[in-house]
Amino acid sequence: MQLDFWQRSSGSIERVVAMIAERARKTGGRLLVVDADAERRQATSRALWEYNPEAFLANGEAGEPHAERQPVLLSAECEAANGARLAVIADGLWREPGLGFERTIFLFDDATLEPARAVWRRLGEQEGVERRYFAQEEGKWVQKA
Repeated sequence: MQLDFWQRSSGSIERVVAMIAERARKTGGRLLVVDADAERRQATSRALWEYNPEAFLANGEAGEPHAERQPVLLSAECEAANGARLAVIADGLWREPGLGFERTIFLFDDATLEPARAVWRRLGEQEGVERRYFAQEEGKWVQKA
């Protein structure tokens, strides 16, 4: 599994997730967005609808009717009822991704930096995990490691 650590230094979580979702949808992929905060999941849902007028970032909440049909599924758990192969852990709280994910993006910021470093070290010893680190520089995401 490819595991990307994205250190967010500017912009809201919701906007970052919307940018990732737009890219995933352009390639026909499905996305699972994991966030324990129900209010932020609602804000992310609104951001997905409003992000780009030309993009149609339909989304829904896990546990709701037709969750399995949603191209972008929002959930507190790391389980993709929609068959997503890409997961975004948006709240900086690491959870082991379930089976079937090809790539996981782990968003964190200064408040969750130390736990993210611990996850980086621990997963570096795990076979089958390819880690990459990205940081924001002048609003752009730049791969560092």
